[in-house]
Amino acid sequence: MFLDKETYKKIHISVKELKEKIDKGEDFILLDVREPQEYNFSRIKEKEAMLVPLMSLPRVINSLPKDKDIYVLCRSGNRSLQVTLWLLQNGFTKVKNVEGGILAWSDEIDPTVPKY
Repeated sequence: MFLDKETYKKIHISVKELKEKIDKGEDFILLDVREPQEYNFSRIKEKEAMLVPLMSLPRVINSLPKDKDIYVLCRSGNRSLQVTLWLLQNGFTKVKNVEGGILAWSDEIDPTVPKY
């Protein structure tokens, strides 16, 4: 799917912006859509994520709050972008994709987070 520059900016958050929100103690959901083995191997230590693998999302969508910021994370940002767009299509307005995923977090924020 092609996104124009303005739309892209609206639905993405950089790992640096995410780190600032974590450091400020802001209240949001970090939705990790990777598989359990990926999450167990490599994750953001500073924020507990809600682990919901991509294929499980339709079963839990109704339990996600629509009034809370949701930042969607995966390995590189591709699966999480799919989920972000799907959530937007399903009435969620406060959702953003974590640009670059856990790989970007490891590169830009915490190099001790393993890459795979």
